[in-house]
Amino acid sequence: MVYATLSNPNRPGSPAVTVGFPITENVYADLESIGIGSATERDCYAASVGGDVPIIKRLEKTAVNVDELDYLVKRLDSFDRRELAQFQGVAVSRGYFDMTDLINLTFCCQNATVVQDFSDLASIGRAHYLDIHGGAMPEELQSVDARKLALSLLLNEDGKVTPYGVVYDNGMQLEQLYGGQHFPDYLYSGNTVLTVAMTDRRLSEDAAPITWLHFPINDWQIERSVIRTGISVPEDMRLRYSDSELPQELTALLGGENLHDVNDLCAGFAELDQGDRQKLGAVLQMAQPDDLVQARNLLKQLDLFDFIPKVSTPAEYGRYMIAESGRFEYDENLDEFYDYQKYGKQRMSQEQGQYVGGGYVSYHGFISIEEVLAGSETERMEQTLGGM
Repeated sequence: MVYATLSNPNRPGSPAVTVGFPITENVYADLESIGIGSATERDCYAASVGGDVPIIKRLEKTAVNVDELDYLVKRLDSFDRRELAQFQGVAVSRGYFDMTDLINLTFCCQNATVVQDFSDLASIGRAHYLDIHGGAMPEELQSVDARKLALSLLLNEDGKVTPYGVVYDNGMQLEQLYGGQHFPDYLYSGNTVLTVAMTDRRLSEDAAPITWLHFPINDWQIERSVIRTGISVPEDMRLRYSDSELPQELTALLGGENLHDVNDLCAGFAELDQGDRQKLGAVLQMAQPDDLVQARNLLKQLDLFDFIPKVSTPAEYGRYMIAESGRFEYDENLDEFYDYQKYGKQRMSQEQGQYVGGGYVSYHGFISIEEVLAGSETERMEQTLGGM
């Protein structure tokens, strides 16, 4: 975690706002109240910066953009101790102070070797081999003369002493992945169910820079991302969806909807466990919504439906209900006396259900599915048991 006390350099004496990074709550209203917090400008004076990454302190007493700092800290938040040493060591050895350089450094600092302990030459050699090759299979690493490689590095290459270790940059090149406006694609949250690539429709799809969104996110993150794109009207926005964990039937409905609506849908889906996610796919096959609004209405009342996977016949349905559902006192010694097919057919005749690709789905509401699709709400109607 990194903390920064931000103030308005154009309003001496105005109160400052302390922000924790990565940003987890909407602090922008507080920043806006003192006239800072632009989505695109470096308008925040960092009066103090501190936290778990000492090198970030070099941003102190400079003008920063709050979203750039948030992105940088998110990148560093995923680094292990060795990667942090590489990042901080290279930043010192190369003299990087600018935010753009620091963000770009997070994507290539792993190519440098930083030695903090000279007592184990074999460990140094193995780490150096991984740095210059970007990784290796275990059997490949075992074939390396790690001690010899370490000696070659220490005796023949120029290392720069830093507070974070001796840095050998291995000819590392700082690629300009970030140019000051569009953040490179980076999946920070493990809760992402849909990736959205947003581009300017006025530019060719191949040449247009991409603004990446990973849903679900906070609504204020959407708003600020749109501002960073430079797109002023929704008609100029081109959306492409990828890496979707949504059911295929749901992904197929995505088109030019409002980003907030898509995000709300993803937020609801992210809260489902694996069983309910599978059920939603079956419900979508059964109800066949025409658009995203109808799909969201189904998601809100998913408890009105039952889904039994791997069921494709009345007998399989009857067996599940009698032997596995827990609704009956099933005795396996009497298995041959149960008429699973008859009971399955009886239940199916009394309920609205059908077979879908993954099993059997049934509806148990007091109103029609068409009314549920339209947004009407109802309670679940429980079917009486019996009739075996």
